Amino acid sequence: MEKSSIPILDLQNFPGKYDKLLREVCEEWGCFRLVNHNIPISLMSEMKAVVRSLFDLPTEIKQRNIPAIVSSGYIGLSKGNPLYEALGLFDIGSSQAMQNFCSQLDVSDHQRKVLESYALLVNDLAMEILEKLAKLMGVNGGLFEGWPMMFRMNRYHFSLETVGSLGVQMHSDSVFLTILQDDENVGGLEVMNKSGEFVPVDPLPGTLVVNFGDIATAWSNGRLCNVKHRVKCNEATIRFSIASFLLGPRDGPVEAPPELVDDQHPRLYVPFTWEDYRKLRFTDKFKTSDSLPDMLINPKSE
Repeated sequence: MEKSSIPILDLQNFPGKYDKLLREVCEEWGCFRLVNHNIPISLMSEMKAVVRSLFDLPTEIKQRNIPAIVSSGYIGLSKGNPLYEALGLFDIGSSQAMQNFCSQLDVSDHQRKVLESYALLVNDLAMEILEKLAKLMGVNGGLFEGWPMMFRMNRYHFSLETVGSLGVQMHSDSVFLTILQDDENVGGLEVMNKSGEFVPVDPLPGTLVVNFGDIATAWSNGRLCNVKHRVKCNEATIRFSIASFLLGPRDGPVEAPPELVDDQHPRLYVPFTWEDYRKLRFTDKFKTSDSLPDMLINPKSE
């Protein structure tokens, strides 16, 4: 078992003497590997098996996975992304959304039960993490309930010819929080530290990777780090990962709560909705660059 190179946090240690560490890691790194979470390893294995089987479907069936929001459906191999393929399910807590996804891809009853069980637990986990963090930041709880989540299931077509290439370019996530079940055998994920160096995130079976995105940085008034990351081909083998994205407030704008705004910390970002921001992020201008500076109240001059 390889050792992860990013901070490792045990969710069962909070609250307690590790509280300060949780906040520091979220602000300094913007990501951590989580152990002792609430998702059984057996369910993680079943979820990966479901994802494998879905990617094995004929292309014409996978193409039925049409997007419910921008970039939430099937992404096939292309000249721009020759190594990356993805399936998506927006609003994983919605029975109608789950039904639509399962109908599109001819999902079996067993596969649907796995998807629903995983969706329920990953949502609970996101709420637990954020409630603990909000309390540490002095923010009243209950703010995140009902926020939509999305699955992004990823397959990387790595081969001998692509070793050293990027499966996904450097980016920060356009969401609030990502809970990633990465491939327990195949590495490739790298995150950028505060010094601008890429740090490999080595596999650690039975664990999850948690990272914050642009919405979290805006909501926290600049405190939480929207970590930049990429996926690199290190070996000639197929790589799978399952990302669960907490997007943002279902109703109303993304804006820092009053507890995070004062004379020493003036409001940094204009209010905006996660839907509008997502549309902005997926325009040609920002696909591979940082669009969050465009949301600043006082943009920095060039």
